[in-house]
Amino acid sequence: MAGAASEAPIAWRYCGSQIKLWREQAGVTRNALAAEAHYDYEYVKSMENGRRRPTRQLLHAADQLCGAGGKLVAAQEYLKPEPFPARTQEYMQLEAHAAALHWYETLLVPGLLQTEDYARALLRDSCPPLDDETVEERVRARLDRQEALPKRPTAVYGFVLYEAALRTLVGGTEIMRSQMDMLLRVGQLRNVSIQVLPFGRCGGLALNGSFVLLETGEHDHFAYVEGPETSALHAQGDKVSAIHQVHGMIRMQALGVEESAELIRKVAKEL
Repeated sequence: MAGAASEAPIAWRYCGSQIKLWREQAGVTRNALAAEAHYDYEYVKSMENGRRRPTRQLLHAADQLCGAGGKLVAAQEYLKPEPFPARTQEYMQLEAHAAALHWYETLLVPGLLQTEDYARALLRDSCPPLDDETVEERVRARLDRQEALPKRPTAVYGFVLYEAALRTLVGGTEIMRSQMDMLLRVGQLRNVSIQVLPFGRCGGLALNGSFVLLETGEHDHFAYVEGPETSALHAQGDKVSAIHQVHGMIRMQALGVEESAELIRKVAKEL
């Protein structure tokens, strides 16, 4: 467990140690703090030892119970969860200023097109689990990213979704119906195109994984590929070109915009 603690952010470890120091100085047991915060003993222990991020709930409970006079609560400004995993932050900066973005997705609706409920359902199913505050911060960040689509009308956004992304039931039937409605609404923006690649088309290329192609205002080109535990942002011409070629093959086999909208409506009715 010492290795896990050493890899945790220093803010977690420092704040956890401060909670423990205040608690011990006040003569408060860990069991008493756990009861006050409505957590179990081991959960509080892991936060005090820096293995988990101390939550707002624990900070308030410890501050009140230990008479810290706001000193522990003040730490919450330095413990806010990151809106994006560290490995995606460089990509997010490029996405926010892209002149053109082309996204192919195999199993899920792209983040820029997700409803709030769909995004929340996905993030709550993360493994290892995310705490509620991190889930809500990342949902908010995802919704903030989506504002670029209507607010940047000169930027081009093209999405191709493999049919499986429409039929993968995330969060239940009602959430998926709302998600289909959102795809149809966003697809009406003049700078956005949404296409569907039906089952059976494009062979293995359709199943090789998702990717995003980006072009900046300076006409630099990037390709972004993300997996469950890793991601890669490619700037080398040969790698970007190879993914461009794959995208071209997929897009040629995808339905047109109007045909895609009809398929989305059909899937929504079948849910």
